[in-house]
Amino acid sequence: MEAARRKMQEEHDAKVAIFKEKQRLQEEEKRRQKTEMGESMEQGKSYKGAAKPTEEACSSQTVLKPKTDKKRLRSTDYNPLTGHGGGSCSWRPGRRGPSSGG
Repeated sequence: MEAARRKMQEEHDAKVAIFKEKQRLQEEEKRRQKTEMGESMEQGKSYKGAAKPTEEACSSQTVLKPKTDKKRLRSTDYNPLTGHGGGSCSWRPGRRGPSSGG
């Protein structure tokens, strides 16, 4: 029983060591990216330009959709703030006060 516990503890310790090493590498990568971003901002470049994905990452990503023309989406005939143009129906709020029933 004691040998089984010791074996399980050793396996757990090994997994913990691997996990801590991965965490340390991730922290180093974040720190490196922050320093690159700071250096690029000092040079007057965009900080997003420093974090370009590698070619391998680009090839594995899906193809991006082409941008739509935003001018087509906007209609100058209808403005909801002015209240005219656009649809055939015109909504008006109901009367205030009690109903005029008898």
